[in-house]
Amino acid sequence: EPLPPPLPKKQLQRAESLPEPGSSQHSPEPRAGSGLSCIPPAHPRLGQGAPLRDGPSWAPKKPLSKSQSLEEPLARSCPQEAASPSLREVTFGTADGELGQLLESPAGLCAVVLGCQEAALARLSARMLDELLGPEERQQLLEAELAGTRWAALGLPEPRPCCQSGDAWYFRVGFTFQQRRLELAAKVPKPCCSSLGVQSSLGTHCSIQRLLGRFTDRLPPELQLPRIPGQQSPSGGDPACPGGRPALQVLLCAEVPHQTLADFVKGSQALHRTSPGHYERLGCLLLLQLCMGVEHLRGQNVAQGDLCPENLLLVQCPRPPRSQQGPREPLGLSLPRLLISSFFKVQEKQRPLSSSQEQHWSQGLAAASPPAAAELNVGRLIYQILHVDISLESILGFRSKRLPEIPSLSIYSAGLRRLATLLLHRDPLRRVSIQQARGILQVLLWGPRQELFARSRKSLELLRSWLQVKRALLLLRFAENSAGAKESPGLEEWLCCQYFQEVTEHTLYQVTQALYD
Repeated sequence: EPLPPPLPKKQLQRAESLPEPGSSQHSPEPRAGSGLSCIPPAHPRLGQGAPLRDGPSWAPKKPLSKSQSLEEPLARSCPQEAASPSLREVTFGTADGELGQLLESPAGLCAVVLGCQEAALARLSARMLDELLGPEERQQLLEAELAGTRWAALGLPEPRPCCQSGDAWYFRVGFTFQQRRLELAAKVPKPCCSSLGVQSSLGTHCSIQRLLGRFTDRLPPELQLPRIPGQQSPSGGDPACPGGRPALQVLLCAEVPHQTLADFVKGSQALHRTSPGHYERLGCLLLLQLCMGVEHLRGQNVAQGDLCPENLLLVQCPRPPRSQQGPREPLGLSLPRLLISSFFKVQEKQRPLSSSQEQHWSQGLAAASPPAAAELNVGRLIYQILHVDISLESILGFRSKRLPEIPSLSIYSAGLRRLATLLLHRDPLRRVSIQQARGILQVLLWGPRQELFARSRKSLELLRSWLQVKRALLLLRFAENSAGAKESPGLEEWLCCQYFQEVTEHTLYQVTQALYD
């Protein structure tokens, strides 16, 4: 029989009249000229390995209406009934009856899966941080055990310092705790360089040097302190005459540094030439840790001391169990923890900068208040890590508006050049903050990259979809690595997990606007 005639086109008018996706006023896109004000601060408890939230951050106060569920994209929303289990508690073993309650919500399956992914990232982040820093309860017990300790109770495997920073010497020492031999660092401050009063009041953070104890005692005769040019040796003369040595203040630290950032940069010029992509990625990860540490200090009304490379310590991360180890990377290729080790208290009132003081960038660097100086110092540090000469002498000689050129050696070079320009801007109103620099570094490391916007116009909907897919792929990577008996997650995996755990599409829009436009 003949086929029926095609349906008239006017029957499609009803479907075409539905609101377009993304047209909701609940998710407006920022203006092209907007700044980076939406970047959230790092969670204050991230550095302590504690749970982030009691529940998902995106749970709305009331369910979506039917019209909203049609016209709006799912923007991190998952309404829950009072009797439904929290998504932080949902696991593979959750009873089907409880899962059914979640699936009956208006948001449906998609929101349940997205919520479980965010909760899983939060749990993984806390576990990885415990591996890096050790459980908080164990650290507190160790502090109590070290109370009253002197040199006599410590093992001294090496007579010379394992690291020398700009303000202290560090000796590797051993201590028996809970039937295990621990390796700690004994920090001997150089004359007039102690910041004990400030450092002892800091909270636990992955980028902050942690003190476990302190004492005052004479230096053992077998330990040797290098002489400081132009000063008398603090060891008090001939090491063979320990009675003549003065009593020195000693700080016991949980982390044993193997070098300073200045040592790392000086010894990595060949690595930068032969493997620029790997080296500049390491630079981004080190700068990210530094920004996180400065943010933590500012949250406690404490400013960093000297952010020069000589006072930033590098510590090798703990190795995974031998059964899970792959081939070991050379020392220069592996990512170390970066620690801020020099501190001073911020004044309660900061002197505002005048326009005349900001007329030249060098004057701004010298006259800036501690928070403003941190941005300028980090910007300067980018050049130093990339082996571009930006010494103090060259800074004082600047009369043009151009900064030294950063060569394009890898996919990170252009982004680091852009970040340095934003941090060192002569206009303080256009200079990005440490908090905003952290967001830029995270995008440089883990995306979204500029090619994402080559085929599609940048929008909150696109960034939201990208974020949801990347979270799912990150969890799959963790699962595959675990099943394949590869190395356990380390510092870089924790930094990545933390980024995708807390970032939002609004933050990504703001950061990519500043970085790529």
